[in-house]
Amino acid sequence: MILIGSFLGVFGMMMLSLAKQYFAIFLSQGVCMGLGFGLLYVPIIALVSRSFTTRRAVALGVSTSGAPAGGIIYTCMFNQLITKLGFPWTVRCIGFVMLALFSAAAVLLFLLEGKNKNPDSAPRRTVLDIQALKDKSFWSFTVANFFLDLGYLTPFYYIPTYAETKLGTSTTMASNILMISQACSMVGRVILTIFAHYYGSIFFLIFSATLSGILCITWISASSLAKFILFASFYGGISGALIPLPPSVFSYVCPDPKRLGTWLGMSQSLSSFATLLGPPIAGALASIGSHSSADLNYLGIQLFSGIAMCFGAFQIIGLWPRSAQVWVIF
Repeated sequence: MILIGSFLGVFGMMMLSLAKQYFAIFLSQGVCMGLGFGLLYVPIIALVSRSFTTRRAVALGVSTSGAPAGGIIYTCMFNQLITKLGFPWTVRCIGFVMLALFSAAAVLLFLLEGKNKNPDSAPRRTVLDIQALKDKSFWSFTVANFFLDLGYLTPFYYIPTYAETKLGTSTTMASNILMISQACSMVGRVILTIFAHYYGSIFFLIFSATLSGILCITWISASSLAKFILFASFYGGISGALIPLPPSVFSYVCPDPKRLGTWLGMSQSLSSFATLLGPPIAGALASIGSHSSADLNYLGIQLFSGIAMCFGAFQIIGLWPRSAQVWVIF
């Protein structure tokens, strides 16, 4: 899966450099890269979760911090190269960087897998485990993760647009604010997971999800550039923990390491639809009563993201007493 996902990701990026029509962009970036990154995400999270027991949250925090780092690197590359090389070669340069990073990551992951693999007790891999569908804590986690994903990505989609249309910043400044948010996300993923190691992953997941929802609602008061940068920084730092902490918490849902990858893949497959639905729903709410992007109703985006994540945090509470006797809010 890692090899196929890496190939599809790089191949999709290279084909994007040749795309001149909408269907070609849709196939290269939407389908090819989407499938490639989907194949990469769950196996990597499962490998790290299975390989670390005492410091799982910290390991996931460090490993997933590469995503916002990539967002910063690729954004800077694109902004610097687009005027010098043009779109095709800018995208190809990004593709070559992806190829180098994927190759290095694949080698390290294969070494990690080889170190932990016992040929005599290798479990039979399955795509679907019916037992998971009968587990109440599995559904509680999946529903919680669905609502967290429903609200988590939405602010990142609209941070640049809000900076330009509501605060009158330049396109470069709007892009810089998004990169600031991503940089804070990288730091937040590591720091909050270190705290989670000592005080509990479930507690800090509830804390991060609730505070992220509250920050989305406080976004309403960001009427100046300084306030908005402050919001983007805090939201990036706090919400960053919503990526590494759920897989860490999932070990309470599925304590059997042989089933961890299958159960996590099933849960992430179901909750992944939220990342597809969240931004369009928020966009539909924002377009009510507006005629262009300049007069979008951001109140709908802010309330939608905040309420969705707060509900997801409320749902996670059902997993807290998992070590004793599970009670589920579902």
